[in-house]
Formats: sequence, C-alpha cells, structure tokens
Amino acid sequence: MTPVFYDTHAHLDFPDFAADLPQLVERAAAAGITKIISIGTDLESSRRAIALAEKFPAIYAAAGWHPNDALRAPEDFRDELRELARHPKVVAIGETGLDYYRLPTAPGGGGGTAADDARVKTKQAAAFRQQLEVAAELGLNCVIHQRGDCLADTLEILRPFAGRVRFVFHCFVGTPDEAARIREVGGLVSFTGITTFKNGGTVRASAAAAPELMLETDAPFLAPVPYRGKRCEPAYVKEIAAAVAQARGCSLGELSALTCETAHRLFPKLI
Repeated sequence: MTPVFYDTHAHLDFPDFAADLPQLVERAAAAGITKIISIGTDLESSRRAIALAEKFPAIYAAAGWHPNDALRAPEDFRDELRELARHPKVVAIGETGLDYYRLPTAPGGGGGTAADDARVKTKQAAAFRQQLEVAAELGLNCVIHQRGDCLADTLEILRPFAGRVRFVFHCFVGTPDEAARIREVGGLVSFTGITTFKNGGTVRASAAAAPELMLETDAPFLAPVPYRGKRCEPAYVKEIAAAVAQARGCSLGELSALTCETAHRLFPKLI
C-alpha cells in the first residue's frame, strides 16, 4: 500500500500549471499525495487558489500576501483577507512573513539605497502584522515565508501572537538550533526538495531533529532529485518523503502518520 502524504505548499495558480492541472492532480493521487494546499501570494492569487480548491476536491487554499509583493499591498487589506479566509476550504493565512534576500540593496535586488531597504522592511512588517491579526481573529494558523537575514525580526513580530496563532516556516533551510527557536514561539518547519540535494546536509539534519514537521514541494520551484532543474509538482512529495525518512531513520509509514497528523493539527479545516 502506498503511504499517504500531503503537499502542504504549492503554487498551483501559477501559469506553469495552466496546461495540465487535472493531469497534475491525477499524478499526485497516483503517487499517494492526497491533499494539496495552493498558497496565495496576494489577494488575486488567493482568489485563484480558492477557485482551484472549489474545482478539485484534493486541493485546499491559503489566503495571504507575500512579502516580496508588499510594496503593492493596500495600506489595509484586512477586510478583503477576512472575506477570503472565511471560505470553508481556506485552511491558513499566508504566505506571509519577511524577505530580506531581495531588498533593493541586496545582490539581485534591482538597486537602491538604505532608505529604500527601510521602506520595504516597514511595508513587509505592516502587511505581516495585518495577516497575523486576521489569523488570530478567525482562529487560523499562518504559513510563514522567511528568507535572508531576517529570522530574528520574523520571530520578534510573531512573538506577541504566540499562544493565539501557530506557524509553519515553509521551505525551511536553517539549522536545528534555528528550528528550535521557531518552536519556542509555537512554530514548526516544513521541508522541500532541498532535502534531496547533495548540498542539503543542514536541511536533512533539521528534518531529522524536528519533533513535528510537514512536507511540501513549493511547486513549481525546487524540484527534488532526480527532477532537479525541471518544473516541480505535487507528485514529487514522494521523493522528498523518501529523503526525509532516510534522514530520520524511520519508515515511510511512520513519516506519513507524523506529517499528516501535523498538517491536520496546524490546519483544522483540512478534512
């Protein structure tokens, strides 16, 4: 019997999947991936994720605003987010968080000044807090994006919500010690195809040490070995699960139970 796993983070509303989404869902089911959460990156993306969840029983949605798009965010979008989040198949708020990797002055950030960086950071933090407020109000948990040197700032924003909102740091690439800091504020971590990469030793160590965890593809990004460099899709959770089970020294059945139970605890609307 094929062990069951979930893809707890994919971007199925992206154009990459427009041509073959029904077949993609079928391939996922054939690989034992029975539930997929499609993640919103702004209000319109969240609406598209919800539309997919309405069309496909296996797909659920998260509604949120990605930090890399924070400059486009309205000053206050809480009312629109509340409306989306009340949909029965919206299981979380997100993805939200902080991203200092693409600040204007960072390599590949497009150029800018320290003042530009400060403006982006302020806007990201404001959008982040709004989404945490909505999550706390509606009894939902959050999908967190954290990239670049911003773990401390991310935890500082999360800390006042500890006990009211739980969090998953998706696509976790940090150390076991950093994962422990996340657990202190009620968070957990989720792992992608990076667990299969030759240079993924730190990620595998974190996956081995985590008391609770989830699996994801972040599709269309980060396809695992042997698909690295190609478009990623939910069926590839199978390869991620194999790498994480090996790192933990457990069976696929044991990993299935742990990761699916963790997903249901974090996302109670995932039925």
